[in-house]
Order: sequence, then structure tokens, then C-alpha cells
Amino acid sequence: MKTITRLGPDQRRAQLLSCAVRLFGERPYADVSTSDIAAAAGVARGLINHYFGTKRDLYIEAVRVLVTIPAVAVEQLPAGGLATRVDASVTWFLDVVSRHARSWLAAVDAGDPDVRQVLAAADEVAAESILTAVGLADTAEHRAIMRAYCGLAKATAREWLERGAIDRTQAHAVLATTLTALVREVFR
Repeated sequence: MKTITRLGPDQRRAQLLSCAVRLFGERPYADVSTSDIAAAAGVARGLINHYFGTKRDLYIEAVRVLVTIPAVAVEQLPAGGLATRVDASVTWFLDVVSRHARSWLAAVDAGDPDVRQVLAAADEVAAESILTAVGLADTAEHRAIMRAYCGLAKATAREWLERGAIDRTQAHAVLATTLTALVREVFR
């Protein structure tokens, strides 16, 4: 007889999100059922409805979690100068997108309007997080330039993960060099 592990509500919700991120990255949205996600988590399907409502709500939340930089990522950056913080920020980004490559690529390539809205909100969080990481004021102009940088970061990750046109070292160099140049040359 299989024993069921009791988890607290936050842990169970996180477990369901983790399974959803993985499954939505492996297969298209239409090919993933709530029963599949429940089975992967080892729980009854009703728990998905309890925590998220519908499959669509779970999918949107999975995308949000996958593409939004958590505050803790910025808080845990090492102290130091610009080069140290830029290197750590770029390393963090590349680690996350490589760990969740299929799910991340599926999310950033989605044509769904609700997903595009989530991506736009994530770009705002990313712009703010990058400005904080490099010690710049959060002005409308700075935020706009950082949103443009976010577009470069997504395109660079796609060249590495999806197309294989560059490797991780090259992706890191492109992103770190560009961010450093923006801070030093554009934000004077």
C-alpha cells in the first residue's frame, strides 16, 4: 500500500506547480490533463481544483512562477562591484532557464494573450530587479532600457537553448558585457 505524504498547503501548492511546470514543458497545453498533473504529484485530481481552480488557472500560474524573478534572487546576490553583481545576475538567469529549458521556451514562445500578459508583468519585475542589482534608480527611462535588455536576454537564451547557435559561455558573455555597457555607457 502506497503511503501518502502529508504536506502543508504551501508545500502542496508548490509541488503541484512544480509538476505542472515540468509537464507543460514536456507536452503542449492541450496534451496535459489535470489527471496527469495529479498523478505526477501523487495526489487526487480534486486538489488541483482546490488550489488553482481550473487547468487554465494552474497553467497561467505555472508560467508566472517560471518567468518571474523572485525577490530572493536579488536579495541573495553577492556584495561587490558592478562586475560581480552582473556576473551573478547573468549566471542566475542562465541557471534558471537551463534547468527549465523546455518549460521556459514553451512559455516565452506562447501566443496566448493571457500568457503574453504574464510575460509583460514578468518583464516589469525583471527590469526592476536588474536595476536594483546594478544599483540604478528605477526611473521610467531606465525601466524601458531594461525591458529592452530583457528582450535581448530572452533572444540570447533562445539562441543557446533552442537553436544551439551559441553555447552557455557565449550567452553569458553577451548578456554580461551588454548589461555592463548599458550601466557604464548609457546610464551616465
